[in-house]
Amino acid sequence: MTTTLTLKSGTSWADAWRRCLAVAPEAFRDDRVLNLWNAGWRADGRVLPAASPVDGGPVAGPPRLDRATAHQAVRASLDQHRAWRHVPQAERRARVAATLDALAEHRELLALLLVWEIGKPWRLAQADVDRAVDGVRWYVDGIEAMTAGRSPLDGPVSNIASWNYPMSVLVHAMLVQALAGNAVIAKTPTDGGVACLTLACALAAREGVPVTLVSGSGGELSEALVRAPEIGCVSFVGGRDTGAAVATAVADLGKRHVLEQEGLNTWGIWNYSDWDTLAAVIPGLFDYGKQRCTAYPRFVVQRELFDAFLAAYLPAVRTLTVGHPLAVEQRADPYPRLDFGPVINAAKAKELHDQVAEAIDRGAVPLHRGSLADARFLPGQDTSAYVQPVTLLNPPPSSPLHHAEPFGPVDTIVLVDTEAELLAAMNASNGALVATLSTDDRATYDRLAPHIRAFKVGHGRPRSRGDRDELFGGFGASWRGAFVGGELLVHAVTRGPAGERLPGNFPEYQLMP
Repeated sequence: MTTTLTLKSGTSWADAWRRCLAVAPEAFRDDRVLNLWNAGWRADGRVLPAASPVDGGPVAGPPRLDRATAHQAVRASLDQHRAWRHVPQAERRARVAATLDALAEHRELLALLLVWEIGKPWRLAQADVDRAVDGVRWYVDGIEAMTAGRSPLDGPVSNIASWNYPMSVLVHAMLVQALAGNAVIAKTPTDGGVACLTLACALAAREGVPVTLVSGSGGELSEALVRAPEIGCVSFVGGRDTGAAVATAVADLGKRHVLEQEGLNTWGIWNYSDWDTLAAVIPGLFDYGKQRCTAYPRFVVQRELFDAFLAAYLPAVRTLTVGHPLAVEQRADPYPRLDFGPVINAAKAKELHDQVAEAIDRGAVPLHRGSLADARFLPGQDTSAYVQPVTLLNPPPSSPLHHAEPFGPVDTIVLVDTEAELLAAMNASNGALVATLSTDDRATYDRLAPHIRAFKVGHGRPRSRGDRDELFGGFGASWRGAFVGGELLVHAVTRGPAGERLPGNFPEYQLMP
């Protein structure tokens, strides 16, 4: 018997919006969010309509500025920067710490906004907020040693980030940049997260942290946010096409930069037998529908182990739970525990469906295709942004699934017979952020891992961005500019001794930490 689900009490978009109006009336209006620049909230920009990936209903849209207004915002941020860089470090620490206390106080509202705006299940939405708060607290405690002998940049840091981790990536970076003595600018992601970021920046601005938050198209605002002479550093997280354009601009201008781009992260299986361990890991690899830069969408499997691999992999994939992140049996029930909800929008879902269909048409073998009939939905809700897990064997070279990260719950498997083929297949995208090699023999891992072009390589376990003192970067086309994590994140946005060469991947050199 099928149970009819209902929306958990107090979690509607209207509920979340009313709470935003109560918590930060300076930043929210009845029908829109405001832009924050020159230390004030402004009802400027052209508001675009936006829909929640959860059910297709309306949510807050970005109020898009024009090029001229964006330049004004950048010039105002430079004025803030010149004042903030001279604020004593103890006061900067106190203001950022107060911001973290406010973010922690409003943790559940920030998480609820993430659910509606970008489709995160409740567990992962809370984790995104917690990682931001806990991560920046670590920097607050250690900033004095990290900035010893260093000074803020000559201008503000401009942040352009993708939509998938508004708190633990974007807000985290902004607050560390401010802690190090810089004013900060952020562009809201086009695809989602504007209300969550607006609330977070309202809480920071109240504490006197010099934050600018603006919306607009990348093409319209790039002249101001990337090329403007006032900008001291550009921090970018996103795709390779946009990242390449940003990389060209900052290289031409000799501007400090941190550019994190995607790569095809791979998991290799070679002379391996611990299948229970692998099976236990598989469901977690689908967290948030693999919509993250450190997801593993490609398995490279030794051909003679393929049957054993499938015996571990397929039952694990069939346990995945997908659906509306707020749908419960009784309105007072706890939040549902899902592996993932929707992808970021209906257009992305269609793109993935089309890519899978095209790959199969050209010879890929479907090994698993989940059914939306098994997902948890509200009666009659829009489901156009939902994609059930798909696994394909041998996507053809002509398919984007062969060489690029799908950014969705689509796994591909390629079979290899030799170690040379294994390494070639694991390095299919000219650099990656993470990779894993599962092999029983430690000596084999130690011999092969250095030839895998990923910044972090795990032995039978997944790697991730990491927190606090864990460093992060990428090889090849997956990263440009300074590496981050730990004290490197602070060093990337401060000036050190004359002639300093920051660890990173630069046009003129590559230096590992």
